[in-house]
Amino acid sequence: MVLVLAMLLDAALGEPKWLWSRLTHPAVIMGNTVGWLDHRFNTGGGRRNGVLALAVLVIGAGLLGWVIAQLPGQITDLLICAVLLAQRSLVDHVQAVADGLRKSLADGRGAVAMIVSRDTAQMNESDVARSAIESAAENLSDGVIAPAFWFLMGGLPALLIYKVTNTADSMIGYRTPRHENFGWAAARFDDLLNWIPARLTAIIIRLACPGARFGLVRRDAHLHRSPNAGWPEAAMAYGLGIALSGPRRYDGVTRDYPFVNAAGKRDLTADDIAATIRVLWISWGMALMLVVASGLLSFIRVFF
Repeated sequence: MVLVLAMLLDAALGEPKWLWSRLTHPAVIMGNTVGWLDHRFNTGGGRRNGVLALAVLVIGAGLLGWVIAQLPGQITDLLICAVLLAQRSLVDHVQAVADGLRKSLADGRGAVAMIVSRDTAQMNESDVARSAIESAAENLSDGVIAPAFWFLMGGLPALLIYKVTNTADSMIGYRTPRHENFGWAAARFDDLLNWIPARLTAIIIRLACPGARFGLVRRDAHLHRSPNAGWPEAAMAYGLGIALSGPRRYDGVTRDYPFVNAAGKRDLTADDIAATIRVLWISWGMALMLVVASGLLSFIRVFF
């Protein structure tokens, strides 16, 4: 019941600026903690320091979640869970890219630069739309399905452990000279925690888009450089009949990644982003029904 209300609250309110302009968002606190550990302990020594830093984050998040869960009532659990879900925020950011593209290419580039790390200055309309759709698919898994899954599995401690690991991966889980060793543990643990949610997200998108043949989704998921992100991305690509991934630029260097659903439509527009947003909401609704069904099954087991 707590998760159902949290999902509804997040979908209705998202992240209101009036609130987070006055308070520090938990994600910011997590990011600051990861940044401090990176500055303090990323001083060489191979992977050992990174493993220790991850252990500090995971144990600290788990203990904090356990302590908060002991508070009387469930309102604190509800509010924290709602804050750490990101359905409405994801939809708003992706919608901003579609709105920007409909105004001008420059506005579209500016909006997509807020949600992707690749170079945007030379993107054409299709590049902008493709980047937004890929971000939508991946973040449906990372920002909605995975947090809900781990809260369902282990309550607030599991949710906080997932979120701090995901934050660490997004900050230090890169194969750069500075972070290849130090961020290795965070990246691998994030892969582990997202293994089930990523595939669950692909199944949900498949149900939301009857045209997405799961055999093709499974095949093309392995074309992605990530062991998990390829699943929701491939499901979205086949569900909408479009080609995703493909070449892109990072730090001035073009990376020649293969297309997912290479035979799909490649000239994408704001209308394709709008179609993606519809899939996001249908998928969210299906996830909500799964959570309700899980709660009903638990109720039946207890009383019958």
